[in-house]
Amino acid sequence: MKTKTLRSIAFSLHRYIGLAVGLILIIVGVTGSFLVFQKEFDQYLLQRQFAQITPQPQRVAIESVVNTVKATYRDRPELKLASIDTLPHNPTYRVRLRTEDDKTTDVYVNPYTGKILGDRVWEDSIIGIVFRLHYALLAGDIGIKIVGIVALLLLVLSLTGIFLWSGWRKLISGFKIKWQAHPKRVNYDIHKVAGIFTAIFLGLTAFTGFCWNFYDYAEPAIYALTFTPKSPEPVSQIVTGKSPLGITEILKTADAALPNTETTFINLPRKPEDAFTIYKKHPQESNEYGDSSVYLDQYSGKILKLIDGQNLPLAKKVLGSFTPLHYGTFWGLPSRVLYVLVGLAPLILFVTGFVMWRYRYRGKKIADRIDVAREPVQRH
Repeated sequence: MKTKTLRSIAFSLHRYIGLAVGLILIIVGVTGSFLVFQKEFDQYLLQRQFAQITPQPQRVAIESVVNTVKATYRDRPELKLASIDTLPHNPTYRVRLRTEDDKTTDVYVNPYTGKILGDRVWEDSIIGIVFRLHYALLAGDIGIKIVGIVALLLLVLSLTGIFLWSGWRKLISGFKIKWQAHPKRVNYDIHKVAGIFTAIFLGLTAFTGFCWNFYDYAEPAIYALTFTPKSPEPVSQIVTGKSPLGITEILKTADAALPNTETTFINLPRKPEDAFTIYKKHPQESNEYGDSSVYLDQYSGKILKLIDGQNLPLAKKVLGSFTPLHYGTFWGLPSRVLYVLVGLAPLILFVTGFVMWRYRYRGKKIADRIDVAREPVQRH
């Protein structure tokens, strides 16, 4: 296929996909810019709600926290214990309760006194609303699929934009904006420069977002493509008449399995066959929550599966890279600031792209009128 034909196809795809999904990309992009610093913003809101917590030398036992939450919410049987966020540098413990339809209530506990500070329904919080708007357009499962498809189309836009970039013919002009030129040219230059500076990062967020929104298909595909064998999901062996082990005993086993690590997150079994999952972090790991985890039988405490973050299989490394690539945490603060700008790029590109289309559309109409005026008058 000739280069001219390829450019024509790429141009048509780029233009009409951009016009078709541009408004959704603006919503996803702007909310994504906000979510880059979601943790800092959320911590600020929590501190205003619960006041500043004074650190103390010793934290209360996790099991004590769980028992306090159970006792406090015993009159709400629809809420089931789901997880505990135990990041050492977080000002509070966050105990997550879920209903059968996965509505989430976060309970915040003072880690030094064990006192419950308050709770909130995550879906109704500012962060929850922005996240659901970003991830699913506030439209549930249908919204998740729509955003996933739009993410795939954004990847196409990124690739076609890179292919169409004028800098391939003359490098300097590809990065230049002629501010003194006609508004039409200035608009084109802004689109061209903003697009090439953000195309790779938009492509990364698009690919990772697509994989997350279609995770049930993406995960096995990545395991297959990386030739990584996937072990079955760990399950507990139900023992009739035996109660699950306490968290303290479970944590001791997990600590022994992965010494010199800190516990960052605990997934609690919600069904009789579920296992405990203890997420841990080595000091040298960059992921905030770590890439290590221990799965344990809830009745016997037997280790069912152990993942060491220092020796991850390839598929796990690929899947683990999605978070830093999507949120821009791979270079720390500089890349996060960059990703705030990347999230605003769809707004700039849609506006400039729409203006380009309008110029082209109006020019075509004027040309058609001229052609009609030149036609000879038909005599009858």
